Amino acid sequence: MKTVELKLPEIGLLAMTRVAFGVGLGLLLSSKLDPRQQKAAGVALLLIGALTTVPFAVRFFADDE
Repeated sequence: MKTVELKLPEIGLLAMTRVAFGVGLGLLLSSKLDPRQQKAAGVALLLIGALTTVPFAVRFFADDE
């Protein structure tokens, strides 16, 4: 098993990216906003969540051995 050490601010950032991803997905699936607003907000948050995950994925899968 691979172990990656993260500092507290990095854990917070990782948590916020998961929240943005989840909220974006939730907005895309909900019906509380009009369809145009819903799609715009959902896609924006989904993309922010996905794109901010890339640095963590690169760090995790990098071969530092």
